[in-house]
Amino acid sequence: MTQRIVVKIGSQVLCDKQGALNREVMASLVLQVAGLAREGRQLLLVSSGAVAAGSGIAGSRLERIADPVARRQVLAATGQVRLMETYRALFEQHGLTVAQVLASKSDFQTRRHYLNMRGCIEALLGAGIVPIVNENDVVSITELMFTDNDELAGLLAGMVNADLLCLLSTVPGVFDGDPDDSATRCIETWDPERHQLEDIVQRGTSALGRGGMHSKLAIALKAARLGTEVVIADGTDPDVLLKVVNAQSAGTRFPAQGEASSAKRWLASADGHATGAVTVNAGAETALLDRSRLASLLPVGVEDVEGSFSAGDVIRIRNAAGKVLGCGRARYDHEEARRLMGQRGQKPLIHYDYLYLLK
Repeated sequence: MTQRIVVKIGSQVLCDKQGALNREVMASLVLQVAGLAREGRQLLLVSSGAVAAGSGIAGSRLERIADPVARRQVLAATGQVRLMETYRALFEQHGLTVAQVLASKSDFQTRRHYLNMRGCIEALLGAGIVPIVNENDVVSITELMFTDNDELAGLLAGMVNADLLCLLSTVPGVFDGDPDDSATRCIETWDPERHQLEDIVQRGTSALGRGGMHSKLAIALKAARLGTEVVIADGTDPDVLLKVVNAQSAGTRFPAQGEASSAKRWLASADGHATGAVTVNAGAETALLDRSRLASLLPVGVEDVEGSFSAGDVIRIRNAAGKVLGCGRARYDHEEARRLMGQRGQKPLIHYDYLYLLK
């Protein structure tokens, strides 16, 4: 079976200290991608760098734009052209065609939009074309922006059922302590039994990007739970992708933990767009979290219904303490859910096939 790889390239990897595109680094990454493609692998790139690249184009014209939101949109609009033209020229040298895909968070909100975008990307991969995806910063609004392109890459890895997700930045991986401490070591393989997110991550964001190691680690853990192997590595290493694919020492590797269906992968991407919520009792919570059984959420286990939603909408599931357990696709609308709440012998409010639990 053809190996499918999603590669996210951060802005600090692509740009020099002045914010201009680093063509040498880009050429090295394109060379590696082209080599892997020749071996029969399918690759999808998630590339940052448009806003940074735009900074080197707009120049003094930016002084005329007082609104910071509009300024960022102009940088993204002008920089995306240069970014894609650079990729096109570099990939053309290796006989490969690229395609631009601009995504917004709302594209993952509804099942119809999600499947439409997935169909396009699947067609591109099947035709041997390299999709290059970036957030559509021109139309994205603050409350619906991705945390960063790490989040977008994680969602795309789930969408295309990727075997491997590579998150490339300028750090060599996840450290087991303060990176400035000489005793600190890079974790080669993440062990969920030994390592905990909050115990390890040094919070903070990079100079050129919106995200940080905390974001990368959270995305990596989520993608691994959904069945995609993840590696966080240094994108400036000239052989980083070859090392990762050939299981050589490079960065921090997160082994895949089982598999998830297409529907559950979509739910994992849509949980931030829930239109309502239900509160479940202790018995339902225990049943849902029991890994030894495939439990659906029945109306008898529901104690409260919040918000207005239609059948087919994504709703959150909370326990009595208010903790979010997961989300799922509602079989009933909010009125029917309230009417059936607490009743035995009814069909599931959320069937197991359309249920996604956070842990």
